[in-house]
Amino acid sequence: MEVKELGHVVLYVRNAERSANFYRDILGWRQIMPEPKERSGAPYAAFSAPSGRTHHELLLIEVGEDAAPQPPGRRLGLYHFGLKIGDSDDELREAIETIRSAGVTVVGASDHTVTHSLYIADPDGNEIELYVDVPGVDWRNDPSLFAAPIRPLKI
Repeated sequence: MEVKELGHVVLYVRNAERSANFYRDILGWRQIMPEPKERSGAPYAAFSAPSGRTHHELLLIEVGEDAAPQPPGRRLGLYHFGLKIGDSDDELREAIETIRSAGVTVVGASDHTVTHSLYIADPDGNEIELYVDVPGVDWRNDPSLFAAPIRPLKI
């Protein structure tokens, strides 16, 4: 067996409509259906990137407002998922403007040598890395660049 690509991410959320608004209206995902639907008794919302690479890349399943939050600190499970938003710091600056004007807090920013990254949280606390590939960094021919020390982001 060989994995060909990461197909999709599924997140449990407290409120599918609220989370759909975040992923659609702030992050720009293309919602496959115009509003959250119900399947197997739970509301859900499905999204694909504007490229339409696959049938869905993100699925949100509502579990209710009383769902336990993610515990803080070191824990098992998802740390974050990354979304490539471009290839330049100008695109990252535009993202900062967009998310701040929407009231979303930047919880971190890092220069990973191969990427410049912002970290935000969705309405349920799932951490998301918004990143751009750094032009001219040839990580394919020098994979050690991926392991370079992480530095504070200066854009």
